[in-house]
Amino acid sequence: MPIEKKFVFDSLQDAETIRQFLSALVDGFESGNINLSTNGDEIELQPKGLLNFSVKAKKKSDMNKITIKISWKESGEWDNPMGKTLNVSS
Repeated sequence: MPIEKKFVFDSLQDAETIRQFLSALVDGFESGNINLSTNGDEIELQPKGLLNFSVKAKKKSDMNKITIKISWKESGEWDNPMGKTLNVSS
């Protein structure tokens, strides 16, 4: 039976701190190893192969939200991969 391990971190941060976190994630994807830890809780992930990438954005009154989700299978293989393009500009 598969072992499930969860890591959750939720906090209020400034934009520069989030930029540094996202940059560290990019480094982790480049090296193939991502380590997340806080208050004694830790998880290590090795992204490889095809990764499922989902971005959602919402704007409602004065509240804005971006949700980024990245998932992959340990085998690196998906049954039916789709090749879509996302453009991000600033």
